[in-house]
Amino acid sequence: MEYPLHTIFVAVYLLALIAVGAVKAMSIKSQEDFSLAGRGLSTVVLVGTLLATWIGTGSLFGNAQKTYGIGVAAFLLPVGGSLGIVALYFLAQRIRRFGQFTIQDILEARFGVGARILATLALLGAYIVIVSYQYRAGSAVLERVVPDLAGTVFAVPETAAGEPVPTLLGLPLENMKWSVVAVAMFVIAYTALAGMFSVAYTDVANGIMMLIGIGLAIPILLSEAGGWETAVAALGKEQQSYTSYWTPVKILGLSLPPFLLMLGDANMYQRFFSAKSPESARRSAAGMFVGVLVLELAIILVAVLATSLVAQGKLAAPENPGHVIIMAAFDVLPAFLGAMLVATAVAVVVSTADSYLLSPSTSLVRDVYQRFINPDASPAKLVFLGRFLVLVLGLIALVMAFGSDEFFGLALFAYTIYGCAITPVMLAAFFWKRATKQGAVASIVTGALVALAWESLGLLADGTRPWADDLAASLGVGTLEAVLVAAPLSVLALVAVSFATPAPAAEQVNSI
Repeated sequence: MEYPLHTIFVAVYLLALIAVGAVKAMSIKSQEDFSLAGRGLSTVVLVGTLLATWIGTGSLFGNAQKTYGIGVAAFLLPVGGSLGIVALYFLAQRIRRFGQFTIQDILEARFGVGARILATLALLGAYIVIVSYQYRAGSAVLERVVPDLAGTVFAVPETAAGEPVPTLLGLPLENMKWSVVAVAMFVIAYTALAGMFSVAYTDVANGIMMLIGIGLAIPILLSEAGGWETAVAALGKEQQSYTSYWTPVKILGLSLPPFLLMLGDANMYQRFFSAKSPESARRSAAGMFVGVLVLELAIILVAVLATSLVAQGKLAAPENPGHVIIMAAFDVLPAFLGAMLVATAVAVVVSTADSYLLSPSTSLVRDVYQRFINPDASPAKLVFLGRFLVLVLGLIALVMAFGSDEFFGLALFAYTIYGCAITPVMLAAFFWKRATKQGAVASIVTGALVALAWESLGLLADGTRPWADDLAASLGVGTLEAVLVAAPLSVLALVAVSFATPAPAAEQVNSI
């Protein structure tokens, strides 16, 4: 089936983004312009860019994937992120008053160079993972509007059932699609054009597009499903319960990663640094809370209705449950509204991917090159290097995107790595005067390594290695999310090592 209107909507939307980026690129004169939009963002623009940054593939595709499995219980999924925004509201003014570029500036001022370097490594690892699955999500849309891009970059030889999937450098050939490459190239070019100038202002349009597209889709899908009671009744018995899925351990395991990421997210801090004033930063956090809560609940509602339509036989079952909303946009909604929802999905992908690509680029320029290699680099050189690093990091994320088509699990993994490594130390920088640089370093290392080890052991315990199966079972891998182990150990390392080392000097404590 062809979808010409959907193709036109997406093409016009992407061309508009590139046009805005090209115009804004002419305003870039310094690193402050490229990374922070000249510190001139108003409250309205800040709300738009904060909202569009957070509502990404994890929300539209990851939550859809989870909703397809657990049904109406998914309405609890936004709790962690929403509580994180509430906490961030009370930090927003203080962050803006600090007046720097990155969270690493805060960490070095309070905990020294070691904390800065380790935080940069944690940020790079987590954010490139996040960018990689944005590419996959964008490709799911692009393949429907441009079917020719669904082909693979390399020929995939036929294999009999049970034979290993053909790979290249350990990556499945079947995942190496032109659609993924096309999305990656667009995101890289768009981000490199004007940095925060293009990202922030187009994010306002992205946020509006999301609200309109999702808002208009709900009544149509509700009608197609026969009303709310009929829609819920069509779901499986377990999917009809709001509470049966949840246990205290599951609530913590799925809520803590987005909560911790929100509190320490470099994108949030970078946008607060970009605000016109501390007051604008704080007001934008309040606006973000309302927008995120409304949009995430609306997305989950759309996913529930789409899942019900599958159960009723009115929508084909998706090969990847994360695509259920996109399938409803193409196959259930009227053409014009479906096209708008598809453009919304593209907005979600682009607005999140560009932000999580810009942050590590800014971090490498500011926290590595300018800090340790060339402190006297000219503004033009810093802008050039920022754009070059967007290209390099974007290509690394592309290679990672070929590895998996998972959404919810990858999002949770990236959130956990970053949240457990960075957030406890960030909170200590603001609120605990006794925290030391040695404690901060121990916390970052412990949080990152424990989360990585926990996830790695879960991958190893696949039934082929008895020792891995036994160790995973004894530790609770598979029943406990990594965050429930890594976060407490990160905090424990921070507290224990801080008390075991000399108290910090007063000038360090008062530096932020």
